[in-house]
Amino acid sequence: MKLGGYANHVARIDLSRGDVQYEGIPEEWARKYIGARGLGVRYLLENGPEVDPLSPDNLLCFMNGPLTGSPANMSGRMAVVTKSPLTGTVTDSHHGGWSAARLRWAGFDGLLFKGRAEKPVYAYVEDGKVELRDASDLWGLGIHETIKRLQERYGERDLTVIAIGPAGENMVKYGCWVNEDDRASGRGGTGAVGGSKNLKAVVVKAKKQLTKPADNAAWKEAHSRALATIMDEKNVTAPRKGGLSVYGTNVLMNITSNMGGLPAFNGKVTSFGDGAELLSGEWVEQNILVHNPTCHACPVACKKEVEITEGPYAGVRMESLEYEPAWSLGANCGNDDAASVAAMIDRANDLGMDAIEIGDVLGCYMEATERGIQNGDAGLAWGDHAAMFETIRKVAYREGIGNVLADGVNATANYFGYPEIAMTVKGQGIPAYDPRGLKGMGIAYATSNRGACHLRAYTPASELGLIPLRTDPLEWKGKGELTKIFQDLHAFSDSLDLCKFSAFAEGADEYAAQYSAMVGVPFTADDVMETGERIYNLERYFNNLAGFREGSDYLPKRFTTEPSTMPGSEGHVCELDQMLEEYYAVRGWENGVVPQAKLQALGIV
Repeated sequence: MKLGGYANHVARIDLSRGDVQYEGIPEEWARKYIGARGLGVRYLLENGPEVDPLSPDNLLCFMNGPLTGSPANMSGRMAVVTKSPLTGTVTDSHHGGWSAARLRWAGFDGLLFKGRAEKPVYAYVEDGKVELRDASDLWGLGIHETIKRLQERYGERDLTVIAIGPAGENMVKYGCWVNEDDRASGRGGTGAVGGSKNLKAVVVKAKKQLTKPADNAAWKEAHSRALATIMDEKNVTAPRKGGLSVYGTNVLMNITSNMGGLPAFNGKVTSFGDGAELLSGEWVEQNILVHNPTCHACPVACKKEVEITEGPYAGVRMESLEYEPAWSLGANCGNDDAASVAAMIDRANDLGMDAIEIGDVLGCYMEATERGIQNGDAGLAWGDHAAMFETIRKVAYREGIGNVLADGVNATANYFGYPEIAMTVKGQGIPAYDPRGLKGMGIAYATSNRGACHLRAYTPASELGLIPLRTDPLEWKGKGELTKIFQDLHAFSDSLDLCKFSAFAEGADEYAAQYSAMVGVPFTADDVMETGERIYNLERYFNNLAGFREGSDYLPKRFTTEPSTMPGSEGHVCELDQMLEEYYAVRGWENGVVPQAKLQALGIV
């Protein structure tokens, strides 16, 4: 392959045979789908969309992009791509830290796992080689202990460990991969796929050797321009200038609650009132913050490490008290105790499960309890964080009611006989934005290719005034087109693979300039958007082939029929049908299905 920026080296690991083969990337695929998310989905399509997610035939991809391992700002992201056992859709779930850069420094663009090992194994990656090694002594351990033992074995220096915990081993459908103790590829159940394959960990040993651009002069200019946008002192929404660096992602807790855009008590209301303040980034910064760690090549440092020094959770120290899981295990469950939220996120990370999804499951369980449980279960009360903490453990080991909750929100709601209280799209629980107060999120959730998700199209960037393109959060008109723009842009940046927060400052021009300089081909902002559109349509095509056809884009009826009762969004519902009509028109889809002409126009088939 003639393109710069790539190692042009991918490992195909057959776990059933214990065999490793190496290959380059087809240049046509690299040009069309870039890397990370896009290229991972292309490998999945080749593998077949109808595969059972928990069968040996499913493909599990660890992918980086052409900017990975370079000085590109906010480029410390890895995409774990597979078919989801939670949703049945394609899913890509990204984590930060140093694993992606080290995988590139070890000489790889990606690792593709298929099959099922006879006994637990881990993959050891170094100097362009992959070896499968016995993980029997690690099976059953939590993430933290797994990482500690592997660091003792190989040394902490230049080492990354990506692992699953008991949740993944027991195929909890939202089990995840966790890197460096707290950085999770959380969504979609990628860790359950690892558990189904008896794959405990991926260990990468590599010294820093920055990826070199094809055009060094153009790279210096493009990199300087991108960094200037992030650090711009005149731009109050630039990531380094704004609240992300000071308060982390949890700076949003008070903002969304005060505007009536924070779903609380399983989405029954759109604000958590005074409770939001006790969970907020501001409260954390003033009371329990101890450190601001960061990822490879990131000047923003949005991670907030906290330490609990008193009370029943004293001794907990963790670095991922972020907005989404703080909402999920906090406001969504009627819990305003930040110490317990930190402890539960840490427990979810150690057990290896999605800290957003488990909060959605518990919130559903709590509402079912409130409505009345008829099958003998003791139930779970709103805000009972001690019982929540124990229930999370039961889920990981599928003990008692945990065996039901382990299959997700839909399974939980159906088990208790209240399917209408499942706040999901395509089987995945919603994140921390209420579509009645942030209407762009309604169409974004509904049309996300991986189930309810804020990261496919982060419309709050516009609706909360975080970028110059500002829109009214309570206006539905134009949100279909806005969502398409964000989906296409983020599909491209996820394939580079850059952090979403880069888009608070950078745009298609900055992405195009960096990509062009790195790989050595002319590339424009229009090319960025067309490539992103191709990737998004590729994912939708995969889902169509997997059985997601007409009518697969929807929202829980609570958001479309039960008006908000809280200030900021009072009286509003989410006008999904109108937005879907607008969205399908700009996409050129037929009620959620990609027509053949669109596939051909984008060069997918």
